[in-house]
Amino acid sequence: MEKLITILNKEVANFGILYTKLHNFHWFIKGDKFFELHEKFEELYDEVTEHFDAVAERILMLGDKPAATLSEYLKLTTLKEATGNETTTEMVEAVISDFSIIISELEKAIELSDKVTEDLLLGIQASLEKHRWMLKTYLV
Repeated sequence: MEKLITILNKEVANFGILYTKLHNFHWFIKGDKFFELHEKFEELYDEVTEHFDAVAERILMLGDKPAATLSEYLKLTTLKEATGNETTTEMVEAVISDFSIIISELEKAIELSDKVTEDLLLGIQASLEKHRWMLKTYLV
């Protein structure tokens, strides 16, 4: 159970960082893709908020404590923060990369999970896989 909690807390941190990164991209997107990506990044940070909360609450249900401070998130995350200087393409590529990292880490958590946690993580994973596919297609 300790290994599972460690991975879940890493994902809480990742979702906290990703939430902030998606806001950064939402605010700083420029150019001819502004309208579509401004809206898309908002959709994604709204969804990430739901995943963020669901994973943290699952940790609580399992009798442990989720990471809950920015310093903890920065210590635990496997994602990189946004700089505010990314091009449109770099923004989309960063989200694809972040989703890929989380999807891979969720695989490890799923292997260690009870049925309820597994169901939660599979749902998150499926959603991120779909978004990743759509964003990859967008860049073609």
